[in-house]
Amino acid sequence: MLVKQVHAKILVAIFILTTLIGAPLATSGQKVSPVAPRKAEVEAVVREAYDKFKSDTSGKNADYIPFLAQVDSKMFGVAIVTTDNQVISMGEVNYAFSIQSISKVYTLALAMEELGPERVFERIGSEPTGRAFNSPVAVVDMPTHTANPYVNAGAIATTSLISAKTADEKWNKILAFYSKAAGEKLSLIDEVYKSEAATNTGNKALSMLLAKYERIYADPFESVDVYTKQCSVGVNVVQLARMGATLANNGVNPVTGERVIKTENVPYILSTMVVAGLYDGSGGWAWKVGLPAKSGVGGGIVAVVPGKGAIAVFSPRLDEAGNSVKAQKVIEYVAQKLDLNVFSPRSVGLKGN
Repeated sequence: MLVKQVHAKILVAIFILTTLIGAPLATSGQKVSPVAPRKAEVEAVVREAYDKFKSDTSGKNADYIPFLAQVDSKMFGVAIVTTDNQVISMGEVNYAFSIQSISKVYTLALAMEELGPERVFERIGSEPTGRAFNSPVAVVDMPTHTANPYVNAGAIATTSLISAKTADEKWNKILAFYSKAAGEKLSLIDEVYKSEAATNTGNKALSMLLAKYERIYADPFESVDVYTKQCSVGVNVVQLARMGATLANNGVNPVTGERVIKTENVPYILSTMVVAGLYDGSGGWAWKVGLPAKSGVGGGIVAVVPGKGAIAVFSPRLDEAGNSVKAQKVIEYVAQKLDLNVFSPRSVGLKGN
């Protein structure tokens, strides 16, 4: 009887050990997707993508913002953060680049935290414009709403929705919310802010058009200034990937365990990233990559894999739509190799014949 008990304990120990070795890496007590790729597999694919595209010199820096034109175009960083807080990073991971339009995602999230998704949808909308992200014509074409929160006009209107007694209070509230999503304190890159504030007459014109149609909800120029500051927040790729992983993790930051975004708001945020996250390149992105993503003219893109994690890439050279060329290529490569496309049954483990 004693021998049988010993054998049984050994078999149980072997089973537990092999299960832990074969399963996706996770911290104690945390659940992971049953179809999440193994860490070694992810590291290998990210390394392949990094090596494959590191010498790509396609595109050019944004030059309508003087500071961005001067950023070293050779910088290149990649980071993945999973919902169970595994981190994989390569290249330039410490450089804080300006978040730019990726900020729109998190200001939208904050607005929904305060007002609820229906009130935000009524005021902002969620339709692609079919035009450039800074198009004034798009505002005139849609005078009853601002189209979506990820083009400039919609983003300025979204910023205007945040409740505060003063512009400083609104700005501090937005910055604190971004920091909660990143899991650490973020800060303004003052040089970027000053550079943008000196050249943002186009956004001021958008704000006045919105005011004409009563589609902005605070002082127009004050809203533009706060919006300019939010675009000038500095993040590195690991922080940005963690912000994406917070969305992937149903609104809970995987590092701090703090709920940042209500669970019920996450689908609205991600669906809008699919239809408008890469400006007028969003349709092609959805076709080829199939991940909710948001880009910024600072050179960053973050893509969210619901339930699994997020990948962020920084490379300053942009295509004509304003999206990082190298970041798009890296994320597309990783998504295809790891079956991450959310529109594919393969992403949930259904393999074809």
